[in-house]
Amino acid sequence: MAQNNAERDLLFKQFGRAFFKQDLDALYDVVTEDFTYSIVVNDVTRVMRSRDQVAAFFAERNATQKDVRFEDVVFHHAQDATFMTYRVTGTDLANNERFERVGVERYTFENGRIAEKDVFSRPI
Repeated sequence: MAQNNAERDLLFKQFGRAFFKQDLDALYDVVTEDFTYSIVVNDVTRVMRSRDQVAAFFAERNATQKDVRFEDVVFHHAQDATFMTYRVTGTDLANNERFERVGVERYTFENGRIAEKDVFSRPI
């Protein structure tokens, strides 16, 4: 059975808190065991399907970006998925330059948990 919008909003609040603190225990309390996280990095699609892969990606990101902030976040609930639109800013540590991107994330669900996070973004 599909979750209602209020249930999804609560799930995203828990997910977001865990994700941005990079708290893998809390994150895996709200995602499925086989949670899949995909994102394009430097024109290459990265797909993470395990806790260790997500942890490694967090470490990689911490070494390449700082001061990352999400703004203009809006959730759009559809029957089988939720889409999040946003703008993100931060500093690229390779060149110490600011970046700004806009994006859409697609989330799917299974048994009351987040099963999939697909990230699509581009520079502004």
